[in-house]
Amino acid sequence: MRTLLAALALALGPGAALAAPAAPAAGKTSITWYGHAAFVVTTPGGTVLAIDPFFQNPRSPDPKAGETLPRIDYVLVTHGHGDHVGDAIAIGKRTGAKLIASFDLCKALVNAGYPAAQAGYATCGNIGGTIQAGDAEVTMVPAVHSSSFGDQPGAAEEGHPLGFLIRVKGGPTIYHTGDTDVTMDMKLIPERWGPVDVMLACIGGHFTMDPRGAALAATFVGARTVIPMHYQTYPVLSGTPAELERALAALHSRARVRVLVPGAPTAF
Repeated sequence: MRTLLAALALALGPGAALAAPAAPAAGKTSITWYGHAAFVVTTPGGTVLAIDPFFQNPRSPDPKAGETLPRIDYVLVTHGHGDHVGDAIAIGKRTGAKLIASFDLCKALVNAGYPAAQAGYATCGNIGGTIQAGDAEVTMVPAVHSSSFGDQPGAAEEGHPLGFLIRVKGGPTIYHTGDTDVTMDMKLIPERWGPVDVMLACIGGHFTMDPRGAALAATFVGARTVIPMHYQTYPVLSGTPAELERALAALHSRARVRVLVPGAPTAF
């Protein structure tokens, strides 16, 4: 899959590099989008989580972020596709970051070079499991997608695809949907853990839900803010934030769409 993505990227080219994200303001959580589904979350307590760290995607402001970010404590990977695994292995080797992923994907990434001591039972689990990550709790929730790992034809499926519900102590509840369509399972999220403060929602369509699906998903989880992701990285991911706003309005949702500037830390 990475081969296909690289070919599609040729017409777009990378963005200009920006400085590393600043520390969050006192008492705040910082979310920095690096394009596609890649985010870095820094908690008020200073824990740094990199989610789906494909920093070399065409919309990334800093393709070398995986080599230069001074601190990453945990790497979260929703599924095995190359545009989500990204720089995970290199980050793990350089920073000592612990890997949070499905148990099966953890094994595959260790076989591919992720340090085994950083990918054990403490942080690798499966749907319904909750991992303590510094001053945040990361719960693995369902996503409907695939999770093949590796670029070769016939690459094996490695674990079930996931979303992550990140509950920050003294901060927001953040839901990274992973790659998925809207599902009825999403209705269980606010029933079990309360409403979502910030939803990082794929809206591109084609491989995931489109803006209409994302709007419905936002109503299911009670999202207060929706940050669109996984859109217009490549031509087939055609959904737009404007379409998301119209879809939310049609559902009479009070959720606010907040479009992040790639590379710019935003406080929540």
